[in-house]
Amino acid sequence: MNRYPLWKYIMIGIVLVIGLIYTLPNFYGESPAVQISSGKATVKVTEDTLNRVQTALANAKLNPNGVFFEQGAQQNTIRVRFDPTQTEEQLQAREVIDHALNSDPKDPSYIAALNLVPNTPQWLLSIRGLPMYLGLDLRGGVHFLLQVDMRAAITKRADATAADLRTQLRDKRIRHTGINRVGNDVEVSFATAEERARANDLLRNTQTDLQLTLPETTKAPFIIRASLTQKAIQAVQNNALKQNIATLHNRINELGVAEPVIAQQGADRIVVQLPGVQDTAKAKDILGRTATLEVRLVDDSPEALAQLAQGNVPFGDEKYTDREGRPILVKRRVILTGDSLNDAQPGFDSQTQEPTVNLELDNRGARIFQEVTRENVGKRMAILLFEKGKGEVVTAPVIRQEIGGGRVQISGAMTTIEATDTALLLRAGSLAAPMEIVEERLIGPSLGEANIEAGFRSTLYGFIIIAVFMALYYQVFGLVSGISLICNVMMLVSILSLMQATLTLPGIAAIALTLGMAVDANVLINERVREELRIGRLPQTAIAEGYDRAFATILDSNITSLIAGLALLIFGSGPVRGFAVVHCLGIATSIFTSVVVSRALINLIYGRKKKLTAVHIGQVWRPDADKASAK
Repeated sequence: MNRYPLWKYIMIGIVLVIGLIYTLPNFYGESPAVQISSGKATVKVTEDTLNRVQTALANAKLNPNGVFFEQGAQQNTIRVRFDPTQTEEQLQAREVIDHALNSDPKDPSYIAALNLVPNTPQWLLSIRGLPMYLGLDLRGGVHFLLQVDMRAAITKRADATAADLRTQLRDKRIRHTGINRVGNDVEVSFATAEERARANDLLRNTQTDLQLTLPETTKAPFIIRASLTQKAIQAVQNNALKQNIATLHNRINELGVAEPVIAQQGADRIVVQLPGVQDTAKAKDILGRTATLEVRLVDDSPEALAQLAQGNVPFGDEKYTDREGRPILVKRRVILTGDSLNDAQPGFDSQTQEPTVNLELDNRGARIFQEVTRENVGKRMAILLFEKGKGEVVTAPVIRQEIGGGRVQISGAMTTIEATDTALLLRAGSLAAPMEIVEERLIGPSLGEANIEAGFRSTLYGFIIIAVFMALYYQVFGLVSGISLICNVMMLVSILSLMQATLTLPGIAAIALTLGMAVDANVLINERVREELRIGRLPQTAIAEGYDRAFATILDSNITSLIAGLALLIFGSGPVRGFAVVHCLGIATSIFTSVVVSRALINLIYGRKKKLTAVHIGQVWRPDADKASAK
């Protein structure tokens, strides 16, 4: 009746051992470290970089307790880890590494940032035993509030509109005397009213985002004033905010920050929280980086190449270098910018099976690209990436044929890795609108440690009080309940570690709530067993009936709490979601430990006794005993 088969005990034991193993990484703490990442989109962290870092540290007689080369999905990083007491060595190592890797401090190729890394032993790392991520309130770090310049975004859209109108009127052979941007409006001047009427008919059919007005006049110039509709302005602002958030994600990945928080606040602000980052200056440098994509034609004419060989740059050209450092002459005229790029993905050519980069342009970009490729078949087209005022040619393929439809394929002597990297560079894009930091806050690790200690103490003291009370009130059953509570917290922490979830102060509050809910389940079971004993059930029967009948009540109450937790998870954000994740997982672990683990322990204690006469569950009040004493 009260015996589990051997396989069930083994399964419960395996689950608890796994939970214990994946809980351990959270007890090793963190150490100061220096993280080296790419400072430019076209620079990679390689094994050669690792060798240079190790040589620089050896020459400076610095002895870290570990140098790790980590290969990520998007970018490689190097972490130099020191002992917890070596904070001065950490600062010195950052300076040494920065000097060794960056010959020009004003234009750094690599970023050496102060950081914190876990002290997890190698044997745990080999089985992916990693600690939970800690939020800003527990780990310390930097907090930024960024203001997006929406006026600049609208101005940028107005400039693009002016260029688009110029191209459209030229294609339809409609003469105009000038196109100028006046504030956020675009004014197009015509010499005759007939030309203005033709242009008005064209733009009304093609430019649905523009509101056109025709000022009344009887003499030249005849003007069309184009302004963005309110719906278009709102779309520009929303897109600027979304693109800036996406770009910030790409940049912050270079810092290797675990679980950064990048979220919209209001209509024009972005909150950025970087847990574990100690170097505010480097974080600000990452956030302030600008990367602009441009498409231009390459000047491979004999005359231009002859002047380049003499050290001169022809008029109308500019000189840049490609990834191998070779000089390339490109036209000054910009054909397209990254604003016209919707997506970039690596792929393979269907005929040659060579690695390619597949670009997807918006409608305006597709139209311009088709015209340029039609007129320049056989020539090369350069794709340039500008960062911090300096440009570099990412690739310069030959135009084989006219390309329409907005889908562009770039190929030519690229490896699969290079195609993936190029697609990532092009996809990362630039900021849609400038941003400025309006609030900056540094939260030290000491404050995070104080929060952890306060949360840990409150949970620990609450657990001790509950465990002592349960042991005194329910005796052996109370001790079993205390053990199941320990298993509950252990299982919850291990699941959060496996999921690499972020623990914040609300998460600690959810753990405390989980303990309370688990206690409630144990009380229900113990009182149900007492009730079965009161009505005269045999002890073995009382144990079985108590667990079986209490399970329905426990399941009902926990499902109700789970629905509330899922609602918080779906509709909440930030700390509310963190609380909801721990709360929902805690419900699952509470049911498992309160019902399965505690039942297994009780079965081990009482289940093998065939003639069980009593169980140690505290004082059991019997109605017939009161009647007998009254007589």
